[in-house]
Amino acid sequence: MSTQVYLQYVIIPILILSELMVFVRFLKGPSVIDRVVALDLIVTIGIGIISIYSMITDTSNFLDIAMILALIAFLGTVAFSYYLEKRNKND
Repeated sequence: MSTQVYLQYVIIPILILSELMVFVRFLKGPSVIDRVVALDLIVTIGIGIISIYSMITDTSNFLDIAMILALIAFLGTVAFSYYLEKRNKND
């Protein structure tokens, strides 16, 4: 079994299944914090899918997009945690 076949038929379906399960967590999340963590994980799994697709198609253009998405997701999570910290201090 070659690496590309393994990535296409094993890794990509596992990532898609985990993406769906995290999306259900995003919809059902009992609190806003759970939803933010789920959204961050959705973006992270999407970055993994983009990276695997880039390896399968042998193009590096998609890796730039994955890097930008990772930066945006990280900054969004940091900004939300900063907001929660400030909100808790004011209460």
